[in-house]
Amino acid sequence: MKKLWMPAMVLLVIGGLNWGLVGLFDFNLVTYLFGATILTQTVYVLVGAAALWKAYLMLMNPKK
Repeated sequence: MKKLWMPAMVLLVIGGLNWGLVGLFDFNLVTYLFGATILTQTVYVLVGAAALWKAYLMLMNPKK
């Protein structure tokens, strides 16, 4: 389980930065880098999975 922590955090940072760019500048970095491909959709799914994982950890360990 600890092996998932760092990749999940990296994906959450990427997702957060991407949403910030979309909100501020209407610029989607993921789409810019990968185009409208299955890879872009995969990145979004991985970011969503990382968010679910972090939410689960927060619910199961509220003291941390």
